Amino acid sequence: MRTNIEGDTLEFNDSTGKTKQGTPQARQYTVAGPAGPLFVVEVGDGPAVVVLHGGPGAHHDYLLPAFSSLADEYGLRFYDQRGGGRSRIPRPYEITWRDHVADLELLRNTWELERLVLIGYSWGGLLALLYATEHPERAEALVLLAPAAGWGDYQRRFKEELERRSRSEAVVRLRAELEASGLQERDAAAYRRRRFDLSVAGYYRDTRAALDSAPFVVQTQAQQATWASLRGHGRDLRRRLRALTAPTLVLHGRYDPMPLEWPEELARVMPTACLVVLENSGHVPYVEEAERTFVEIRRFLREHLAG
Repeated sequence: MRTNIEGDTLEFNDSTGKTKQGTPQARQYTVAGPAGPLFVVEVGDGPAVVVLHGGPGAHHDYLLPAFSSLADEYGLRFYDQRGGGRSRIPRPYEITWRDHVADLELLRNTWELERLVLIGYSWGGLLALLYATEHPERAEALVLLAPAAGWGDYQRRFKEELERRSRSEAVVRLRAELEASGLQERDAAAYRRRRFDLSVAGYYRDTRAALDSAPFVVQTQAQQATWASLRGHGRDLRRRLRALTAPTLVLHGRYDPMPLEWPEELARVMPTACLVVLENSGHVPYVEEAERTFVEIRRFLREHLAG
């Protein structure tokens, strides 16, 4: 069941997430899921493309400003995955990766789409792969942007590199400058935003690019439960990806804390995958190298979208 939500037009700034004039109108509604409502936002009226946010346990909002640039050609479908954002449930600690896949299949049926074109960012890229291996006949094309790792020690190395970057001289200096600035007393909200910026600085090639990041919140129990459910699944995922026929574009920043070996291995395993390395990006290429990122995505979608 789909329930419309009345509200104001959503308008966003492409880099910061703040509102501006002239962006496409977004339509909001919820879809009844087995554990609770799934919050959906649609932007644009072209061929359907589903955008999967990172996390797990996060929400779509931080992707909406940049990805809405595709709404001049495509009908974008964003949603808050189970347990995060405005799709909260009573027991997030019970969520598994199979729940996320089932929710996406429920949405496909609700949208009455024969097949899905998926753009997955970070964890959303791994979710796209999991969905495609569970429902290969329903996967039309995949774009994996800085995808999370599905096997090996890559995810551990990613976390270790993030931690190392968070202790870098540049980040430590910026934190010290912030604490000495008196901003917390003058403007507590601005202080919290800058603290958030510095907390995600390790995702970027250039620390300064993290300033004015679009904020996001992660529901920790949903995140931990989802990752725990994936333990031991890597070998089967790898085996099944070898048989996947959906055309796949993998985009990865040269300076991503996720080792480049992961998307390189993924592209070798998947017979229809093409890897493009973005030379001036970390883990957030849709901000750091936005023009190149969306040129590559548009080229791929134009080539592979049916009709």
